[in-house]
Amino acid sequence: MSPRQTRILLVEDNDTLRRATARALAERFGPVDSEARGDDACARLRDAEVEPYDVVITDLRLPGTSGLDVVREARGRSERSAILLTTAFGSIETAVEAMRLGAFDFLQKPVELPELEVRVERALEHAKLVRRVATLEAERENHASGPTIIGESPAFRAAVDLATRVAATRSTVLVTGETGTGKELVASLVHAHSKRAEGPFVKVNCAALPETLLESELFGHERGAFTSADRQRIGRFEQADGGTLFMDEVGDMSPATQAKLLRVMQDQEFHRLGGTRPLRTDVRIVAATNRDLPAAIAEGAFREDLYFRLNVIGIQLPPLRERPEDLAALSQHFLAEIGRELGRPREGFAEEALAFIRSHTWPGNVRELRNVIERAVLLSGGPEVGVADLVLTGAHAERGWRPDLPAGGLPWDEIERAVLTEALSRTGWVQKDAAALLGMSRRRLNYVVRRLGITHSSWRRNRGEDP
Repeated sequence: MSPRQTRILLVEDNDTLRRATARALAERFGPVDSEARGDDACARLRDAEVEPYDVVITDLRLPGTSGLDVVREARGRSERSAILLTTAFGSIETAVEAMRLGAFDFLQKPVELPELEVRVERALEHAKLVRRVATLEAERENHASGPTIIGESPAFRAAVDLATRVAATRSTVLVTGETGTGKELVASLVHAHSKRAEGPFVKVNCAALPETLLESELFGHERGAFTSADRQRIGRFEQADGGTLFMDEVGDMSPATQAKLLRVMQDQEFHRLGGTRPLRTDVRIVAATNRDLPAAIAEGAFREDLYFRLNVIGIQLPPLRERPEDLAALSQHFLAEIGRELGRPREGFAEEALAFIRSHTWPGNVRELRNVIERAVLLSGGPEVGVADLVLTGAHAERGWRPDLPAGGLPWDEIERAVLTEALSRTGWVQKDAAALLGMSRRRLNYVVRRLGITHSSWRRNRGEDP
């Protein structure tokens, strides 16, 4: 991910001074937005399409409205913006009022450019610090209360309930499921509800590193253990002492690393690479994999004894295509969360957009859904996310459909029945959503459903009422 670009707003009614200052600041800090009137600046700050600014520099006396109103608007939009107020008519009372409203600094005109750059640099450091504190506070709250779990489908709730029940025990947990189903979220839930919740929650991806580097990551190493080991390194087992170690993609470990992990789990001690002194550890392991470990055992790629050590409590997460009733709630949750993160709040989804979300099989699961919604928040121009904003990319993009028609053909009624049943199933048997998915009117779909005799227990017709 590329570094976040600095955002600065300059509000100055003197055209010559505004252009010169904006140009000079842009050379040092990147693009600068500018306004000549206070009311225009306030309108820009209120615009949901415009991300919050890191630094707002505003004159006190402005046409339209005062600089203090700009300070109020900027502070109301984001607590993370650092605001600099400049004026040629300063007073102690004005400075105190500006600070009370949330200004970061107060400068008396004329302001020399080097001095302004120094103040902007300080303001950016302040904004960065505020963002960091907010992030840490959010992480602390999540650590205390556990992650937000969205989903009411029976299989998913059963997995979450099991994770909550076993959290208080010392047992090792193995979370299985396809990539993107939320295995790390469940591991975090287990930690947050355990007696180790005040201890560290340490994560390591076993598939992201080659064998030697993974062993160093897990167990640490002594200085001189290998060519580039110029200092001692503390491994993840030591870092997680008294807490939980989440080992993601554990099925991708080499046989040698599997053997060392088994030894740690049996003896609760290990050696750093290149070390001779045994180190004891008190760690609970929560492992996760998207691989079929019993099949890997049959192929000789995974140790059966390690599997039994890891799979004391097994939690299987269902793929998103088996949780159609959760799609709307998950989508709304991601829309609100991403809108807050990006400073681009959206009111919701158009009906066609929700129908599209329900129709897709989401082979990338929850991770794919979140990525598509994040892209939609960035692309959408209005208060709602429309179906055109939901762009599927990569291997999961569905570019049309070709029926697998047998050589002997099929009766048209069977084709209609298969397509309608699939559309209804994908949309939770909501007829208006299925109609939107198929690009037909609800009346037309209802006619075909009646003609083919398709029924479902959730429809009012089956209770003696017309749907």
